[in-house]
Amino acid sequence: MRIAVLGAGAMGLLFGGLLSRRNEVCIYGHHAEKTDDLKKNGVLIREKDGAENHFFPQAAVSGESLGETPDVVMLFTKSLVSREVLEQNRGLFGPDTLLLTLQNGCGHEELLKEFVDESRVVIGTTRHNSVLTGNTSVLHGGGGATCIGFVHGRNTSVYALGEEMSACGIETSVSEEIRRLIWDKLFVNTSVSVVSGILQVPQGYLLDNAHAWSLVERLTREAIETARAEGIVFEPEKVLEGLRSLLEGARQGYPSIYADLRDGKKTEVEAISGSVVRSGHKNGVPVPSHEMVVELVHAMEGKTNQTV
Repeated sequence: MRIAVLGAGAMGLLFGGLLSRRNEVCIYGHHAEKTDDLKKNGVLIREKDGAENHFFPQAAVSGESLGETPDVVMLFTKSLVSREVLEQNRGLFGPDTLLLTLQNGCGHEELLKEFVDESRVVIGTTRHNSVLTGNTSVLHGGGGATCIGFVHGRNTSVYALGEEMSACGIETSVSEEIRRLIWDKLFVNTSVSVVSGILQVPQGYLLDNAHAWSLVERLTREAIETARAEGIVFEPEKVLEGLRSLLEGARQGYPSIYADLRDGKKTEVEAISGSVVRSGHKNGVPVPSHEMVVELVHAMEGKTNQTV
């Protein structure tokens, strides 16, 4: 397959590197300097056990044309810049190109449908995580299931993509209930992750502190009611039990929003908690806790730049 990866961050490098095992992959980034480094040095992926793999996909600056349009375009940018990056790379979308996102949050398909027909929009989730350790090197912090699915109709090309991803070491399944899986992951990001980030505590603290857990539970129940209004039904106690189990296994974990707020950076809260707010407003479901969370996170962004 010809695959274009938009975004040369940790996840873009991880997926671009692994997929280049069997495919013609090009990683598109914003910066010419990093693109030059990728062309010279390739992508180095370090595993937790110390093993290293070196890959040499193609690299290009956003907007650059390399000729034939790809079979698949994968979006690995922060949601804050998705539209800008997609606009810059409109030339990549041919009549049969699939456009895939594994970004956190919900509702990304509405943007993607502006660039390709909805029959070629692919959404999904992944348990893989990766952190940059250098300009073109990453630490593969952990693997797990990746699941993708179509937004409209039943596009058989999605199954071929899933098989190819699995063949490259990214275990991938195709689900006809992908929206349900996305909401399931959203419950984690809009409760555990955001409360850990706002409080600036490791995830285990949320289990040990009754007030923190109360916040997690309140946010989760609101999100479950919002999902119900979208036609996706979850059992609240089962979801909360799953969150407790997740926290027990990752007590010292810190979500990405924790690091963003610690460093005074812009977050993806609008794509995550904001998606619950928008869905609630659309369907007449009260979401006061999520509305407050969005405002709190925005209030914290950039606070490290303040002086007394």
